[in-house]
Amino acid sequence: MERHSYLNQFHPISKADYDLLASKLKSKNFKKGEFITVPGQVQKELYFVKSGVQMSYFDANEKTHVIAFTYAPNLCAIPESFSLQTPSNFFLTCLSDSEMDCITFDDLQKLFDESQQLERLFRRMTEFILAGMINRHTELHSLTIEERYKTFCKRSSHLLQLVPHKYIASYLGIDPTNFSKLFNSVKF
Repeated sequence: MERHSYLNQFHPISKADYDLLASKLKSKNFKKGEFITVPGQVQKELYFVKSGVQMSYFDANEKTHVIAFTYAPNLCAIPESFSLQTPSNFFLTCLSDSEMDCITFDDLQKLFDESQQLERLFRRMTEFILAGMINRHTELHSLTIEERYKTFCKRSSHLLQLVPHKYIASYLGIDPTNFSKLFNSVKF
């Protein structure tokens, strides 16, 4: 999906506003396994994924706890670190070679001063991200493991071929053995 069309799903912006945003974007490439952000680091850039898959997570009790996966055409960041410019509590890493466009926090704030429509766009995108996080939290606490698996498959089945299953199991709050059984038996 073309980026302007993707952004317009959240809030319509003019070609002039889109061009203003695009003029501030810089292209970056990351290798598989490369970290974008690590705990203690402030995320200074917001990324627009063009290709690849990224994962945010934290480690506790000798386990990896996956928070989110990102992929084109979505945004990629540790939201609270970027938005509040505070040190991250999480890792953000590339699960595959990734190409992204980025904008710095300072440049984005300047754009907000120049364009009310861009500010409104990013506010709406933040609202969608927040709603998605609340929905995910509800799913983790109210759905069975099979329902969580099926919901994931409906939303992001392509990740089953791109992401190690142990990470998807962690994301869904499912033991890897149970995830394997679901993967082999549940059809969606």
